[in-house]
Amino acid sequence: MAVDELDTRILRLLLEQPRTSVREYARILGVARGTLQARLDRMEREGVITGTGPALSPAALGHPVLAFVHIEVTQGHLDEVGDALAAVPEIVEAFSITGGGDLLTRVVARDNAHLEDVIQKLIGMPGVVRTRTEVALRERVPHRLLPLVESIGRSAGS
Repeated sequence: MAVDELDTRILRLLLEQPRTSVREYARILGVARGTLQARLDRMEREGVITGTGPALSPAALGHPVLAFVHIEVTQGHLDEVGDALAAVPEIVEAFSITGGGDLLTRVVARDNAHLEDVIQKLIGMPGVVRTRTEVALRERVPHRLLPLVESIGRSAGS
């Protein structure tokens, strides 16, 4: 989907001020509330906006350890393992990947012993051949999309 300059201004506001009302967004942007709502609805329908819930901190929820676990899967069992991963609450993301391994998961844990328990659970899943774990030491660039939105906005304005 192509986004124009107004779309990028809307997205910027959503990222910077997520708890503001649609009416207030319209006032800030100087557009009619109906126009803003139509833009939001279109961006949701086309998958640009994928959620509106709060961003949560696993560390603040008692899970300060973050690890990336690469999982090698027996050929033909990728879907089964993917479904099994969805049942593990400490796995907050999982992706099919190319390169070393078949799946990459982002795992959170209470401490290193808990992380080991989660990894042992993964190793015991049918279809899992082996895992490789990398523990994150410090977040250097937090998850962000505003720089991308601004870059797209600059391109749309050109």
